[in-house]
This record gives sequence, C-alpha cells and structure tokens, in this order.
Amino acid sequence: MFRGITKIQKVSTGVRLMRSTELQSLTWKSQSRFLANAAAAQPKESSQQDGSEKKQTAKPDSKSFGLNLFRGQVSADQVFPYPEVLSEDQKQELQELVDPCAKFFEEVNDASKNDQLEKVEDSSMEGLKEMGAFGLQVPQDLGGIGLTNTQYARLVEIVGAHDLGVGITLGAHQSIGFKGILLFGDKEQKEKYLPALASGETIAAFCLTEPASGSDASSIRTRAVMSEDGEHFILNGSKIWISNGGLAEIFTVFAQCEVTDPKTGVSKDKVTAFIVERSFGGVSNGPPEKKMGIKASNTAEVYFEDVKIPKENVLGGIGGGFKVAMNILNNGRFGMAACLAGTQRYCISKAVEHAANRTQFGRKIETYGAIQEKIARMTVLQYVTESMAYMISANMDQGSAEFQIEAAISKIFASEAAWYCADEAIQVLGGMGYMKDCGVERVMRDLRIFRIFEGTNDILRLFVSLTGIQYAGSQLKELQKALANPAANLGLLVGAGAKRAKRLVGMSTGNVSLKEHVHPDLAGCADKAAKSIDAFGGTVEDLLMKHNKKIIDEQFLLKRLADAAIDIYAMVAVLSRATRSINEAHNSAGHEKMMCEVWCNEAHDRIKLNLQQATDNNTRKNFSTLSTISKEVVGHGGVFHRHVLGF
Repeated sequence: MFRGITKIQKVSTGVRLMRSTELQSLTWKSQSRFLANAAAAQPKESSQQDGSEKKQTAKPDSKSFGLNLFRGQVSADQVFPYPEVLSEDQKQELQELVDPCAKFFEEVNDASKNDQLEKVEDSSMEGLKEMGAFGLQVPQDLGGIGLTNTQYARLVEIVGAHDLGVGITLGAHQSIGFKGILLFGDKEQKEKYLPALASGETIAAFCLTEPASGSDASSIRTRAVMSEDGEHFILNGSKIWISNGGLAEIFTVFAQCEVTDPKTGVSKDKVTAFIVERSFGGVSNGPPEKKMGIKASNTAEVYFEDVKIPKENVLGGIGGGFKVAMNILNNGRFGMAACLAGTQRYCISKAVEHAANRTQFGRKIETYGAIQEKIARMTVLQYVTESMAYMISANMDQGSAEFQIEAAISKIFASEAAWYCADEAIQVLGGMGYMKDCGVERVMRDLRIFRIFEGTNDILRLFVSLTGIQYAGSQLKELQKALANPAANLGLLVGAGAKRAKRLVGMSTGNVSLKEHVHPDLAGCADKAAKSIDAFGGTVEDLLMKHNKKIIDEQFLLKRLADAAIDIYAMVAVLSRATRSINEAHNSAGHEKMMCEVWCNEAHDRIKLNLQQATDNNTRKNFSTLSTISKEVVGHGGVFHRHVLGF
C-alpha cells in the first residue's frame, strides 16, 4: 500500500513526524500550571447527547485564524472579507454618541489637570456619568446604553486619544470590573448590580493580582471558606495594584476555595470568583499608589478581613474562577487595542503639526527623510493597530467564541506600537516634546503600564505560542493514529508526507493561498503572507517533533514564534482592510495600499528571520549563552564583568 510514497515521504511521516509517543499527550499542566489552565479556560465545543447517554463528539476545527495559523493553514472566515457588522441604524446611533464624547474631552475634561491632581476631576466624573460612559455595554433594559463591541471600541478610541487616566478608570470599571457579571452573572445578579454600575452610582474593580501572584493567576492565596451554616463564604486576603481600588463599591474578587469531587471524594483548592460589596463589611483599601503614569486612575491595595459573602454571590460556579478571570481578560483586550489606536492618532497629530511648521536649515523639517520615515512608520503602526482592533471586535459581534490568540496579539501589538509612536513623536518634537505643556510627555508615562497589566506582553507571547502549539499538536495526534492503520488512512498520510517532503527540500507546500481573498493590486503582498503562513506551520511542526512537551521550556524559541504570529496576523488584517478600501474606491485607497505594501514587505523579512532563529543551531547556541550570562549576573547580584578601569 505504501508503494506510492517515496522514500523521503516515508521518512518524514513514519520516522520524523511520529518518532515519539509523547505526542499522545500534549498537556502542559505538569510543567506550567498557569499556561495550562489558561488554555483550558478557553471556549470549548460542548458534548452532544445521543438518546439518554452523553456522547462526547470530536471537537470541530476552529474557525480562528490565529489557531489555524499554527497548523500552517488559512481559516478565512473571520478575516476575509474585512468584517463589517454595524447596520446603518447602528452607525447613526454611534455617530450620535461620538460627537458629544469628542466634544466632552476637548472642552470639559482636562487631562493635564487630572494628571496633576492624581484623580479624575469631580466635574469630569459627573460629566462621564451623565453621558452614560460607565455602562456602555450594559443592556438598555438594565440601565446601560447597550453598545456592541464595535461601537464600544469606537468610543474608547476617542478616550484613548485624549486621556488614558480616564480610560483606565472607565475600563477598570466596565471592561474588567463588572464584565464578569455581564458574561457569567445569573438573572438575579445582573438585575441587582448592573443598573447602579451602569449609571456610575457605584464603581467596580477587578481584584486578581496579589503580592505573590502576578501573571500566574492560579497561584493566588486569598481564601474563601464556607460558613458552618452553609449560607456564606468567609473571605480573607488582600489584592494589590487594583485600579479603582479606593473608589469601588463592587468588587469581582478571585479566591481559593476547597472543592470536593463528588465522584472521587478528593478535595483540592480551586479558584472561585465572587461579587463582593464594600457594604458587606471587612473591606478596606490602602492609600492611592504613587505611579509613573495614569496618575488620574486610582490604584490601591484592597484588603478583605472576614468578609461574609452570600453564597448567591458566587460568579460562574464554585471552582470556576480561573475560567471567569481568563474570559474577562480575553474579552476586554480588544478594547485596549482600540483605545491605543486613538492614542497613536494623537501622537501622530502632534508630530505632524510640529513637523509642518518647524523650520531648520532653511526648510520645514517635514521635508527631511529622517522625519518622513518617523511619521510614515508611526502611521503604518496606527493603521495596523486599528485594523486589528476592529477586526476582532467585529468577530466578537459575529458570535466568535475563539478569539483568544487574536485578542492577545492585539494587546501586545497595540501597547508596543503606541509606545513607539509616543517615543518618535517626542523625537520629532525635540525639546518641545520633553516639556509637560506639550502633552506627549504625559502620554508616554501613561503608556508604559500597558505592556505590563492585564497580562504582561512576555507572558502573553508565551500564551499565544503555547495555545497555538497545543492546537497544532492535536492534528499531529490524528496523524499518529493514522499510522496505526495506514491502509485505511493512505490519503491523509500521503498528503502529510508530501507537504513535509517539500519543506525538507526548501519548497513551499503550495497549500496556502490568499489571492482569492485579496485585490489583484495586492497580489504580491498576499503571496508573501501565504508563504509566511506555510513556513510558520512547518516551523511549528519541526519544533513539536524536536521538543515534544518540553517545548514549554524553550522560551527563547516561543518568543520568536509569537513575534512571527503577530506579524502574520497584522499582514492579514491590513491586506483585508486595504482590499476593502480598494474595492470600494475609498479616497484613501491608494494611501492604504502603500501602507499595506510597506508592512507586508518588512514583516515578511522579520518572519523569515524569526523562524530561522527558532530552528538554527548557531542561534540556539547564542540563546544558551544569553541564558548563562543572565544566570551569572543574577548570581552576582548585578553586573558581573570587571570595570574597564579595574576597580
């Protein structure tokens, strides 16, 4: 039966592809509790029932572009054509909100004064409440405005262009503070809490981080114990760096609870989410933290001492807290990208205004190549960020349940792109940019936290890589099963072998194409994106074969994979958006085409470099050397090398 398979195909499918039975169990829990639990917390297809018995069905392939990327495949449903989800009525409703929102931030809110006061000015808080800004996505029948994700993104983009301190106050309240009630609350919980939260009468906070648990949310120590009468939980512990911590009356709190398995009788700690009212008693907070930026946002430590929480205030079920936390964070990340797209617009406008009016050496500085490159690159980054943000918000509005990789990518990209834009804007502005009165100095201070909170970019890169690898591994398990019965699975094996054989001799598999989705004017860019996707899938497969479950320890490699995935998703987002603009003959279509070409050309080169570094032995030696250098510096307590002057 195998005569139709060449020798090289036999080697690739039979030996290299499945040389280890470890692929039968691609679980990371034994090596990384946090990343395992994070992957487990993602939406899953439910089992189906056959008669009276539950029959577990195979999970269908995901429609997520990000997940399928790790298989070297294109799942086009969510990215082509560029998704549009707002009806004409919704667009009109949004415009009626956009104009007063922009006017409020231009004429009423004073970002510099908020920064100086280290709080949002009372008049601004009242104005925000009157506009309904504290309940943007709360359903109208519960007192909110009832915006879709895309409508919400547009409004937070305006906030991000004006005052990130206000943005964090609003976002900590609704994007994460009471988002758990929106996503997981029962009817009674929603009716009890959401009206007052939507009006801003009460403020919400999200309480997850502790002194000993940052990104590793599963290691929290705050504990809730059931009371003897079974009617309350008694909560004790503390949380740090809580946005709105000193303002909030309602807290979404995550604590360890002892949970007993009814089948085995075994008890173990699991994280549970609770709705906690300050009025329960035993809730207090420390003074506002002194911070580098977002000074207008109240950040404080929150303490819980023998807080009695009614059992009906459990959110998402006892032991379901980790899933609640991960879904809240995943659900809110698209808003961060939209917000920072607005921030980038502001930075670009400040740089452009200065460059168009500042004369040096007898010419406007905007005529010099050094300045032109800065302005162009800032603009391309803003275009990519905006394209990602609204693609993800549209996917969510269309009912997608698997957007965790795309949301993480958007958060990483937006926070780093915004930092670049602020930095380059200050460089264009020169000494003026360094002065407080200009405003960009405040923005730069505010921006630094975005690469840290709601999942540090370093951890999110690992999350992107490992979530995608886990999905890719499931396909390899299918091939492994096929090898057990080759006669019945010849087509599958021949296809897999042919793909691998082509990769072994440096050829593209030819199985990836975007040309049918992209305007002919962008065919060259589409070809580069397709080749990048194909190469990416091959690299993931090679790394899985080489490292198996130990891939989780290869963080130097995982970072390169994540960076390549980020670049590829960005390529697809701008290809899709620019295609729409060309097809619809927008005034900016030619401009967008140029930005798309620049991004795709340069991203293609970065992807090749990252994938090469992920598999190259010489680069691996460098990684090993860097690891040794770090260990020696840490062991020495600081810089280890001898001073050049000898003392």
